[in-house]
Amino acid sequence: MNGLLEVEDLYVRFTTRQGEVKALNGLTFSLQEESVLCLVGESGAGKSTAGLTTMRLLPRNGSVVSGRIYFEGMDLLSLDSRSLRGIRGKDIAMVPQEPKASLNPLHTIGAQVAELLMAHSRLPKKGAMAMAAEMLGELGLPDPWEMLKRYPFQLSGGMCQRVMIAMALALRPKLLIADEPTSNLDVTLQAEILRRLKRFCKEFRASMVLITHDMGIVAEMADDVAVMYAGTVVESGDVRTVFDRPMHPYMSGLIQSIPRLDRPEQRFQAIAGDPPDMLNLPEECPFLPRCNRAINRCRIDPRPSLRDLEPAHQVACYNARSYEPVDGRGLGPGRMPR
Repeated sequence: MNGLLEVEDLYVRFTTRQGEVKALNGLTFSLQEESVLCLVGESGAGKSTAGLTTMRLLPRNGSVVSGRIYFEGMDLLSLDSRSLRGIRGKDIAMVPQEPKASLNPLHTIGAQVAELLMAHSRLPKKGAMAMAAEMLGELGLPDPWEMLKRYPFQLSGGMCQRVMIAMALALRPKLLIADEPTSNLDVTLQAEILRRLKRFCKEFRASMVLITHDMGIVAEMADDVAVMYAGTVVESGDVRTVFDRPMHPYMSGLIQSIPRLDRPEQRFQAIAGDPPDMLNLPEECPFLPRCNRAINRCRIDPRPSLRDLEPAHQVACYNARSYEPVDGRGLGPGRMPR
């Protein structure tokens, strides 16, 4: 195991009344120590499921069919409940996508933050409350001591989001999984929270899996990026390489759909078609119905697996090549979207 976090050939299914949802389908990625990996893709690609599976927090109708998740060489999927409790919150923390749903409505904010701190440290309740107030203040919440007395229903979605971020950072975890951490915040606060997360990783030599659909955030935050489609990674590598030379037609389409201030005349190129039905995934490449570069092999062979095209750049495509936009100029080296 070379990375801090290694996800290998992970398959996850959800049982529903409509049938079995194939949420993750051979998901593989690696997160290096002291780095930020962004999982990016459309809604339904499996990004949040990847985070929840890593934390062992899948809902009751979800199950891991096969695969491995290694954290510092330990297989998280094989740990018993007691061992997992010792790691979760302390060594691995998560900022969930739905903060209000993650907070207990029957307990005050202070009680919930203090409980987390006391569970993994020797802090007395008074010390835990003081630390909780300090964390809330650092994240821009007004009158943090008063905030500790409130219940989740008395807070806005953005305030709950910052409470969850404070809880995630409080114990200085080695790995932070942040699922759309700025989705409920205004633009100004988004920038401040992202700076805070980046500073945290640098100061405490932590690593982060950042789940997002915002390519601007990816360009700003990521060291590496893994592009997900239909529950698997279709392109991955260091962020500059992937943005400058996207090889998979899906990533090329995402790049062409980004507004460019330096090219106001360039028209958006929307990706045609719809995401696949996760109840009835085809055996071939799931992007085939939307692909404008498909060849005969795409229609005959099983879905392609990730392969190395160059150092720090992997693509799952039988016809991988760099795209050329309508004006023929490409993105050019070092011209990542912002």
